[in-house]
Amino acid sequence: MGFVIEVAYFVAAVLFIYGLKKMSSPVTARRGIVWAGVGMLVAVLVTFFQPGLHGVGNYLLMFIAIVIGGGVAWVSGKRVAMTDMPQMIALYNGMGGGAAAAIAGVELVRHEPMTLTVQLIAVLGALIGTVAFSGSLIAFAKLQGLQRKTIRFPNQKFVNMAVFAVAVLFGLIIGLSGTGYSGGLLFVFFLLALSFGVMMTVPIGGADMPVVISLYNALTGLAVGFEGFVLGNPAMMIAGIVVGSAGTLLTQLMAKAMNRSLANVLFSNFGSGGAAVQAGEVSGSLKPIEASDAGVMMAYANKVIIVPGYGMAVAQAQHKIWELTELLGERGVTVKFAIHPVAGRMPGHMNVLLAEAGVPYDMIFDLDEINNEFASADVALVIGANDVVNPVARTNPDSPIYGMPILNADKAQNVIVIKRGQGTGFSGVENALFFEDNTRMLYGDGQKVAGELIQTVKSL
Repeated sequence: MGFVIEVAYFVAAVLFIYGLKKMSSPVTARRGIVWAGVGMLVAVLVTFFQPGLHGVGNYLLMFIAIVIGGGVAWVSGKRVAMTDMPQMIALYNGMGGGAAAAIAGVELVRHEPMTLTVQLIAVLGALIGTVAFSGSLIAFAKLQGLQRKTIRFPNQKFVNMAVFAVAVLFGLIIGLSGTGYSGGLLFVFFLLALSFGVMMTVPIGGADMPVVISLYNALTGLAVGFEGFVLGNPAMMIAGIVVGSAGTLLTQLMAKAMNRSLANVLFSNFGSGGAAVQAGEVSGSLKPIEASDAGVMMAYANKVIIVPGYGMAVAQAQHKIWELTELLGERGVTVKFAIHPVAGRMPGHMNVLLAEAGVPYDMIFDLDEINNEFASADVALVIGANDVVNPVARTNPDSPIYGMPILNADKAQNVIVIKRGQGTGFSGVENALFFEDNTRMLYGDGQKVAGELIQTVKSL
């Protein structure tokens, strides 16, 4: 039986890796999720045959946990809107970190003999998993709108580091003391780790959540990998390592796309949603346009590039935008979608929304693929995006977003910006694109405005 269990875990690990590979492309991502799910099913089923799980009580508890967890996930997954997917990802990610921390807590409370290395790894996994758990819950609260205020106070960084240092100290005491520590010491350790996760996340602006979610995803993977080592479970080890490494790479890519270090994301005031930062004088004036005029302009264009952002997600305008795209295509207009790496509130947020609306994958292009085409576009339609199309990122060294790669929407012959109001983006920097001579502002709710554009194109 032992050989069969090991083979099953190996098969599960292979399916995890194969599924992750398939997820790297939008075309095969769905199949990748299915294969990874099959791998998880194999790992769960084979767990029932693990030595030491004798007794009806253990099997009953496992079955109840699977039914409750699976039922909640099924119902919530069916009901959640695509616009709410970022907070759903944050919540599920937090559950993974919490599960890893719970495993560590159980193994440490049992006071069964462990080598020094295994006990230290258990403590490390507990620390990382707990931080990912509480931090992800705060990220969920921010994205869900349950916590709208960004909390900051004097010397916050030093207070956070002090809490983390004390948590590490308690962890070392537990890890080095064998089985001689008290339950109270373990309780304080977990309380400090939970507090650090909360304190590290509450100062971060909501628009920096894509990077934060990726970071906590990496931490959750590492925690699962460490606890897999503690349990001697190869499937957990491989799954954790794969998720941890993928999350780490994605975090680095997201930070690079913003031209910022991870430390800057975690510890600076950038993205706080505070008062506007004036990054140099902005010349020109805002020039409004009516939907009817914008519709005519797009209907008689040769090429239109659409730049979606979080505002499109909030307005749930993706279906209307796709309907508009189809109408333009029927008129012979070439339409493409330009996606910035940090558009939205999670990695790939815009891709998910557009795919849900039915936009073909071959019409969606990343920044590097599409940027050179703006110069040949008759119209760049910006809906809900702000800082990712702000030209000051190229021109003003004093700007907080200077050096951040942006979409070259300003180089199109005409730019139409769909925007609810005249506010700044999450960096607090006035968008110079809005004041350019070739830019027209189309004010209103994204879905309503897109509907007006559709009606205009249909009437021509």
